[in-house]
Amino acid sequence: MAKHVSETPATQWLKQKKIVYSEHPYEYVEHGGTAESSKQLGVPEHEVVKTLIMQDDQGKGLVVLIHGDCKTSTKNLARQIGRKSVEPCTPEAAQKNSGYLVGGTSPFGLRKPMPVYIESSILELPKIWINGGKRGFLVGIDPKVLTTELGAQPVQCALPV
Repeated sequence: MAKHVSETPATQWLKQKKIVYSEHPYEYVEHGGTAESSKQLGVPEHEVVKTLIMQDDQGKGLVVLIHGDCKTSTKNLARQIGRKSVEPCTPEAAQKNSGYLVGGTSPFGLRKPMPVYIESSILELPKIWINGGKRGFLVGIDPKVLTTELGAQPVQCALPV
């Protein structure tokens, strides 16, 4: 029997925009990351997208969407978006900027508007699984929604883990 997931700011945002998505709850495992969610849901980790909250050299928040089986080249990202540097922010700053707990961060329904950057190869996938706004909950969605509805800007910053 499928578990019901209560609404999150992310699912409210998706419904408000009339975006089609599927709900995929799983058993959250501390530090399990995308390897754990992809294993439990039976989907390739490459198609599970991480939502990372980072900051630039001026301390301004930004969102980076990257394949679950990759890490972000902050040097490449900074160069492509015209910043001196980009670095992950503290969990506290990420939570304050996004409104989500680390491990449950979604690019949809953010507390503060922030620029969103997406690894361009994600847009070539037919479907992705991305956090739905709480730990242990992914939504299946067409990746093009990220550029059409969120204004995510394609970049090339993925490195193999």
